[in-house]
Amino acid sequence: MKKRFLLSLTILLFAAAAMTAGCGSDMQATKPQMLRVGMDASYPPFGSQNQETKDYEGFDVDIIRAIAAEEGFDVEISNRSFDGLIPALQSKEIDIAINDITITDDRKQSVDFSQPYYIAGLGIVVRADNDTVHTAEDLQGKALGVSIGSTGEEAARKIPGANVRVFNAINEAFLEVQNGGVDAVVNDIPTNEYYVSHAGGKHVRTAEVALTKEYLGIAVRKGNHELLEKIDNGLAKIKANGKFTEIYKKWFGKQPPQELLQ
Repeated sequence: MKKRFLLSLTILLFAAAAMTAGCGSDMQATKPQMLRVGMDASYPPFGSQNQETKDYEGFDVDIIRAIAAEEGFDVEISNRSFDGLIPALQSKEIDIAINDITITDDRKQSVDFSQPYYIAGLGIVVRADNDTVHTAEDLQGKALGVSIGSTGEEAARKIPGANVRVFNAINEAFLEVQNGGVDAVVNDIPTNEYYVSHAGGKHVRTAEVALTKEYLGIAVRKGNHELLEKIDNGLAKIKANGKFTEIYKKWFGKQPPQELLQ
């Protein structure tokens, strides 16, 4: 009887262990995939880091998290320099880059882009007391501040006689124009407007001109078609279910253009 009891107990223990191992496998199988997202957190309202909580916040942050929720993966965000985002994708340090990145033919040679999630353009920021810069032609021969690796830098270098000064972060360029170190900053219009309304105060203003029309996209490593399909699918879902419009209005205070929702 004692031997039979011990045998039965042993069988029960093995069965329990097998069930526990099976549950562990199921839990691992259902655990969401963690994808590494890179951004330069100095581009409000697209991306910034809360100084008190250290949490990342902004339009880009909310968009990639909403896409992740729809497609069943998690994201881990890291702060990187803007010009280091594409190299980080290529070296497999990150899986996704979202950072007010303009879709250009040159960048398409290095990474793949999602469908556009924002329509932007380049604009100009000058000191409030600067009465000499109002149009693109007025930038000729001027000292211009730009963010390294940006389309603002590309555009500024094409302006005849311009003395282009490159900064590691766009807020450094804004401070320089405010202090009179450069005549103007060439940068994306939404970021310009955000700085003028939130940090620039009465010291700077935007020039009433758009230098370009640009489309922003989410970048993945070249050839990563599976991840690109997930991102495009998730983006389409949040555009269809109203989440995209909700996020857009939260950060820009207006409806997204119909072109983006099609």
